[in-house]
Amino acid sequence: MATDRRKTLLLTGASRGIGHATVRRFHREGWRVITCSRHAFDKGCPWEGGEENHVRLDLSDPEGTIGAISRIQKLLDGKLDALVNNAGISPKGKDGARLNSLETDLRDWGHVFHVNFFAPVVLARGLRHELAAAKGAVVNVTSIAGSRVHPFAGAAYSTSKAALAALTREMAHDFGPMGVRVNAVAPGEVETDILSPGTNEIVKELPLKRLGQPEEVAAAIWFLCSQDASYISGSELEVNGAQHV
Repeated sequence: MATDRRKTLLLTGASRGIGHATVRRFHREGWRVITCSRHAFDKGCPWEGGEENHVRLDLSDPEGTIGAISRIQKLLDGKLDALVNNAGISPKGKDGARLNSLETDLRDWGHVFHVNFFAPVVLARGLRHELAAAKGAVVNVTSIAGSRVHPFAGAAYSTSKAALAALTREMAHDFGPMGVRVNAVAPGEVETDILSPGTNEIVKELPLKRLGQPEEVAAAIWFLCSQDASYISGSELEVNGAQHV
């Protein structure tokens, strides 16, 4: 039986870069987008209905994230077609220095893992019934830094993304019987406002010899949430211009 129900995406980390491009892509495809951020909604964001579909929460606060589940559920019609866990933080040392495993404060480790790893667990588990009702999809945004030592990404960030990749595999196994697909995209060097100095040196070594664009990562996320990827689950899609080879 045909339905004209508008599909819904829940996205964390929408305020810039990949998240911003992902909102634009799904909005263009006719989806309703609910965003989560510790900041209030920016009225300059170029999509309609954004303010009433924005949930303000600090993903580094476990209790706050758990408490936000009921607020998110009230915005849904009992179904969630896609959850994209895009929010991520990567603390730096003095003058933007990379924080390695010897120097990163234990509190920073906890802060990073709460945002980059535990929040996706909380959101997916808390909204599993809505995802199952829609036979929806989850996409976790990992990183090339999750599979190798990166010159700019710190140890806490990199290990949290490696853990998120492993979580993707586990979730694909656990959510599959509900009809929910779980995948990841692993971006490489993407042109955003927060590129680290020296990124151009990495770009010289890339097979494609250029930075990726946020819209290119958003396109991969869209694909994994679409029916074109209806039999893809448990995969991590590299979006990095062959940087991983």
